[in-house]
Amino acid sequence: QVQLVESGGGLVQAGGSLRLSCAASGIIFSINAMGWYRQAPGKQRELVASVTSGGTTNYADSVKGRFTISRDNAKNTVSLQLNSLLPEDAAVYYCNADVRRYKWSGGVNYWGKGILVTVSS
Repeated sequence: QVQLVESGGGLVQAGGSLRLSCAASGIIFSINAMGWYRQAPGKQRELVASVTSGGTTNYADSVKGRFTISRDNAKNTVSLQLNSLLPEDAAVYYCNADVRRYKWSGGVNYWGKGILVTVSS
């Protein structure tokens, strides 16, 4: 199996910053895209940012210019720097990875358990 473990969430004041990290472990040959999603109470889970193995990034319009995603392919980690946080950024943030466990296998989608980000106004 593959496990994704998130860290770095917590409570921050509006305008503040947080850094989320996610580490993938288990039987991993390679990881295609990695990303962060979030889900606020009563809302659907939405993509926040993603990054391919080649470093191409994609951001939700609502976080462009404030959040930065990065990954370390050698360590199978992905991070999300959250700056200029707004109350509406409060949510449970989930790490996601498309993992190839073996050379001959295709990608399988894995999720972390989620980590809470709370933004006080």
